Amino acid sequence: MILREWQIHFIFVFWGLGLMGVVLTACGSGDSNGDTGDGDTYGDSDGDTDADGDTDGDSDADGDGDGDSDGDGDTDSDADGDSASADAVAELKTWLETNRGDRSPIESESFAKVGLTAADADIVEALLWEDLAAWIESSRKDEVDGKAISMDGATLRYEKVYLGDAPAGGRSLIISMHGGGNTTADQNDQQWQNQIALAQNYAPEDALWIAPRAPSNEWNMWFTDNIDPMFDRLITNMVVFEGINPNKVYINGYSAGGDGVYQLGPRMADRWAAAAMSAGHPNSASPLNLRNIGFAIHVGGDDTSYDRNLKAAEWGDWLDELEADDPDGYAHQVEVHPGLPHWMELADQPSIPFIQHFERSSFPKRVVWRQAERHHTRFYWLTMAKDVPQTGQIVEATINGQQIEITATDVPQITLRLTDALLDMDADVSVTQNGGILFEGPVSRTIAVIFQTLSEREDPAAMYRGEITVSL
Repeated sequence: MILREWQIHFIFVFWGLGLMGVVLTACGSGDSNGDTGDGDTYGDSDGDTDADGDTDGDSDADGDGDGDSDGDGDTDSDADGDSASADAVAELKTWLETNRGDRSPIESESFAKVGLTAADADIVEALLWEDLAAWIESSRKDEVDGKAISMDGATLRYEKVYLGDAPAGGRSLIISMHGGGNTTADQNDQQWQNQIALAQNYAPEDALWIAPRAPSNEWNMWFTDNIDPMFDRLITNMVVFEGINPNKVYINGYSAGGDGVYQLGPRMADRWAAAAMSAGHPNSASPLNLRNIGFAIHVGGDDTSYDRNLKAAEWGDWLDELEADDPDGYAHQVEVHPGLPHWMELADQPSIPFIQHFERSSFPKRVVWRQAERHHTRFYWLTMAKDVPQTGQIVEATINGQQIEITATDVPQITLRLTDALLDMDADVSVTQNGGILFEGPVSRTIAVIFQTLSEREDPAAMYRGEITVSL
């Protein structure tokens, strides 16, 4: 595992939140349930929808849903709470020292439900990430060396191109999807080779360019249901093995690959810093989820097949309207190049410096989430139980100080995950909808929530510390 400046910064400060001088030791190997692709990297496959080990939707350890894990009415900020928090960290260290296959489920451990101080939460996040990264490094070496990810009978192969020098904060990662689709394997292989070669022409700065080969040869090869978890795993592997900065991950694609950007850009927006679409078609996609990332669209003015040029202009107008209504979001670059056909002769190259200008906001204070045809249960700090998502659902959530305002369409229940970067977790939090109060009170930081949010996504820059479940 290559340690980059962002990782060292994570271990010692966790993005400025105050962890200083903690020396970490990685322990354990292997996954006790033997799986490698279900997102359950710690061997916990119990299907809980909340972090306290049950399925009742409450977010605290005493089962009453008030956010106070020990029932004393505060957030454990007094001396007793500080001592209990430190004891929980010590017990976590002991748990991590146990061989991975012999560890008890963490949700069954009382220490995982104790309210933490902010400083101890920093330590917990660093400990859990180092433990997970060490396991990934030991268990996925052959997968990374073979440059292939296999899940559910499908395989995603890829090639890598290194550009520039690795900066102190780690390289950017650009996942670049080839064209083709709905044709022979040989023709799609040729398109793949073209996409590998485009790395030198597009010339991103200090980046790792990964050109994957689509697992299938279908027209929708870049937005079938299995692509999302494969890309999640690819990103994590590159963070661990290549020292990629997890907040500088981008996606681009040409033609059928551009179709994929229109789809994956919005539905996986919480993974990207920005996305660049070239010569594709949006099909059923919506730009609503793009609120917190940059999005570039480049199409030839004479690219009339499937009305690609007209669809690009429509999306440009749509994004203009969204940005006008929400000036802090929906940054975009849209160019319909007059006189150019489907192949734009690199006129789309400016999309690359445009997207590299952005870093991901892991914890945005406003989130717009429209459920795509491929359902997700997590988007930034919002999450749903597995049986809740339906295509077309929309949730908007905004944090203003200690208040969270929610509007939703056809969503019966939502869980809000919180961290100190979003609000003051040592003060009461209120959740409102249409002026009505859905929740008001403290929300504890717990090891259980941190552990669950890391194991779900394997993203060191997107761990949360507490959660609230509300009915809408």
